[in-house]
This record gives sequence, structure tokens and C-alpha cells, in this order.
Amino acid sequence: MAPEQKRNVHPTRDDDVCQIIEYGWVEAVKRPSCGVKGQIGTDDSVGGAGSPFRRMPSRTEGGLQPAHQPFLTVTRPLSQENTPTILTILIKMKNDGRSDHTIRNTSKLLKYLNNHANLNDPETVKTFIASLDRTDGYKRNLCIAYNKWCKHNQIQWEMPQYQENSQLIKIPTKEKVQMLIANAGTTLATKMTLSMETGLRPVELCRLTVKDLEQRLVYPHTAKHGAPRTLKMSNHLTELLTTHIASHDLNPTDKLFKGDSDYYGKKYRAKRNQLAKKLQDPTIKQIRLYDLRHYFATMLYHKTKDILHVKAQMGHKKLQTTLIYTQLLSLNEDEWTCKTATNITEATQLIEAGFEYVTEIDDTKLFRKRK
Repeated sequence: MAPEQKRNVHPTRDDDVCQIIEYGWVEAVKRPSCGVKGQIGTDDSVGGAGSPFRRMPSRTEGGLQPAHQPFLTVTRPLSQENTPTILTILIKMKNDGRSDHTIRNTSKLLKYLNNHANLNDPETVKTFIASLDRTDGYKRNLCIAYNKWCKHNQIQWEMPQYQENSQLIKIPTKEKVQMLIANAGTTLATKMTLSMETGLRPVELCRLTVKDLEQRLVYPHTAKHGAPRTLKMSNHLTELLTTHIASHDLNPTDKLFKGDSDYYGKKYRAKRNQLAKKLQDPTIKQIRLYDLRHYFATMLYHKTKDILHVKAQMGHKKLQTTLIYTQLLSLNEDEWTCKTATNITEATQLIEAGFEYVTEIDDTKLFRKRK
């Protein structure tokens, strides 16, 4: 639709509401800052930047008005029926403090079910989910989203017990991670290096502000209700971030990087797929952005052999979540670089370079470091 065009939308049916959500439109929670047509709230508000509600219309006496003009003109408010819609479920999730990522996923899953089944008929929904050629983990997520619909509509149903299949995490090699970073632009390469060296979740990385960095330390806002933590940075990463902050003229309260985790993921996948095509290496396309976090945890465990330290650095609340990293790599001899030192100066240089002491043979100290 051309920018100068307008059309009226009468969201009187559920499919109209879903259509509005499809365009990125959600009814704003009634609050003073939404009283002005086109007004957008702060980052932490319902209509804040980076929020799935950024483009939602504001409620006024004349109905709902779009936040970005011109797009849609809604001539009357959403239906006030007793049966909650997808729209009201999303608003309640926002009011309950659920993350924007969770709200977006719930919206997608409910819209998908709504397009293929009658949401008011649980048996139809269960039959459709069971017929899908998808993983049990995805089916479980569909059931969790539909359960929200049933709860709001007071619909009784017996939720199927799909269990997410356990699958061993694949850890990318250091060589391929470095290739990905080298192929990225300056800002994306800085973000990927930060992910690799600190194990930050993408959403945590994108929440960082300049003041969350102090010398060679990072103080992230932990996601998934995890434990708070402090992470160390290498001199190389510190220099990258210092240059990034200076080149973008950032203030202490500014976000370190523009965009949210979805934007980060989109940019990463584009560069990754580009590199895979260039090198004709399909295995590169299998490296997910989240695998940089797994890479950090695995390397940290095999370096320290301290599972509690890894748990703390990952921000995990449960030790069971961390234990998987003890199984991911076999430490074969060909995975190490070995060096020797015959005096204190040489030994000090090797330790500063990340090598660890192994043993001493014929007055020569042996050191090793993972490749």
C-alpha cells in the first residue's frame, strides 16, 4: 500500500483483529501517553522502540489512531465482546510483564492456529496440531499458546503432553566462528565477538547500554529470570567496543547497539548464508547465532573444569541446564596447540597468551591451549 493511501478498518471480528496484528498493529493500553495521535511511548512502555507494540494505534475518544501516519485509520474501537481475542491476550501478557520476545512468539503461534483451525473448538485444534509434520517441541509451543486462549475464554480442554526432544548441541569450531566474524561488517563483527567472548544471550546483548561496560567488565541485564553476573572482556574486545562507542558518539545512557535481538539475528543469518554460499560450505548455514553462547560455555568449561563457575557465567538458575556442556567436546590431542618454556619469561608469556601448564620434562615446561 502506498504511503499516501488510507483505508478504514473495522475490527469487529477476530479475523479483522488478526489482520491488524499481521500489519504489526495492536491496541494500546489506555494510558495518558497514548492520548495523542501518533505518539510513541518510551522504550520501556508498551509503545516503546523495539517493542512489538511500537506501531500500535492509540486510543482516543474517536477510536484507535495509528502511531505511524499515514497507514491505517481505524474509525471505531475494537469490539468489546466478552470473549477475549488474540489482541487482548497480547495486551494482558504485556501488562503481566512478559517479554516482547514471548509476546511476539505467542502472537505468531495463535495467528497460525487461527488460520488453520477453529480456536473455539479444542478438538479441532488438537487434531490440527497432531497432524503437523513438525517437532514435538514446536507442537508443545503451539499448545502453550493455545492454552492462553482457552484460559481467557474459559474453554475447558486437555492439553496434549508433547515433550521437547533432547538433542545434543552442536558447537561450531573456532575456525568457523572466526571466519563468520571476519566476513561481517564492523558493527556486526563487534556484536558477534561480544557474543563469543561473554556468552551473552542475543536479547541481553541488545539491551546493553554504554554504562553497563566498565573497563574490561560487562554488567548485563540477565534474561529468562536468570542469575545476575559480571563478565570479563579481552583487551581486543575492549578495544572494539571503545572504538564503536567513540565512532557513534554514544552517551553513557545510550544503547550500545541499535535494534533488538530479532534484528541482530536477521543480520547474522544474512551474513552467515552469504559466507556459506561463497565458500560452498553448507555446514556454515547450520551455525546459529545462539551457538556463539554455547561455544563460550563449552570453551569455558574445558578451560576451567569448574561447572559451577560456568553456571554463574552463563546466568543459569539450574545446574542441570549447565551440565550439558560437559558432554560436548572430546579433548583429543589434535585439538591442542602445545608450547614449551625454559625460563620464567617464556612461561609468563605463554600464560598471558592463554596457555595452561601441563607438566615438566627434562627441565622444560610444557603448556597447551585449545585450538
